Amino acid sequence: MRDYTERDAAFSKELKSIGESGAGKQSTDIRTAPSLQLLRAVVKKGLSLDAMLARMVQGVESGLWEPWMSAFGIEIRGVNYAKPEQRNARLAIDMSLACKINSVFANAGVTNWRSLVAEDCVQIQIDKPTETTGAKVYAIFYLDAPDK
Repeated sequence: MRDYTERDAAFSKELKSIGESGAGKQSTDIRTAPSLQLLRAVVKKGLSLDAMLARMVQGVESGLWEPWMSAFGIEIRGVNYAKPEQRNARLAIDMSLACKINSVFANAGVTNWRSLVAEDCVQIQIDKPTETTGAKVYAIFYLDAPDK
């Protein structure tokens, strides 16, 4: 049996709060969500996330989209690959305890980043912990969000 730390307790408390409040749907396009501003500036694989998202919207280099997003812990859940149309992608950002983007926010001193991201996203998905893995938490955003 594993020992729980203060970090686990704080994560559990924040996860419970996020689950109870749900998605805020304040800024559902990943390119404009204020809570992801720090993340969009990060460079991986030679490009910033912002540049990667712009290329996805343009419809170029579609074979690279999955590896680009996975470098940030973002999963493409669905996307329209047709070139003349909008992408209308659903992107899931991993917000679990040991997620890839935690260090970006931690280094900037943003301790409640999960709650901020939850306020912007369109949907929160929480997968219950299993015996081998902890709870998995995802914030779902759109790319090329439909016009309101």
